[in-house]
Amino acid sequence: MISLPIYNQQGSEVGTYEFDPAELAAGVNKQLLHDVVVMYEANRRVGTSATKSRGMVSGSTKKMYRQKGTGNARAGSKRSPIRRGGGHTFAKTTRDWSYRLPKKAIRLATRMALLSKFEDEQVRLVDDIQFDSPKTKSVVTMLSGLGLDPSKTLVTTQDYNVNFWKSARNIAGLRVSPAAGLNAYDLLHQRMLVVTKSALDSLRSVESEK
Repeated sequence: MISLPIYNQQGSEVGTYEFDPAELAAGVNKQLLHDVVVMYEANRRVGTSATKSRGMVSGSTKKMYRQKGTGNARAGSKRSPIRRGGGHTFAKTTRDWSYRLPKKAIRLATRMALLSKFEDEQVRLVDDIQFDSPKTKSVVTMLSGLGLDPSKTLVTTQDYNVNFWKSARNIAGLRVSPAAGLNAYDLLHQRMLVVTKSALDSLRSVESEK
């Protein structure tokens, strides 16, 4: 069983939460986590870099001067890659780097990444996060009370909280995600995870249904 304290928004301990880690995953497969992270990184690549080959640059294809008798080295057209303004020998072309692993593998990796956070004691469980109005200082105060660095933290709530999202978006490095949008990349990228009790209940119930 995993047992961890429950905190309020002020950082005070208000209870204890226990659950069976098998509800998330049977274990942590590092190779699967690696493969999923590589997939997310590949999908972030834009792939729009491109250069012109000698066939794409402007200029005549006429031989610059006769082959022999001038005292110069043999030369073809001025589009040659060895001349200034010529095309590239191995020109870059646009490329789509994105690909997808099976959905079941991605979901399993998310559960494993979440389990690894609990095993490494990198989770702060809060009873609830409620803001009446957008205020960045309130988020900073909450994370400070939990002893966390905002730039290395991921906050997960049950639903998309507009006031909280507006309050957190100005903090550099801080990531916010609803429970339904949680993924292995964000979990592994950020060192610490702050999750609400309702969000964790939701994640456990979803995984137990599979």
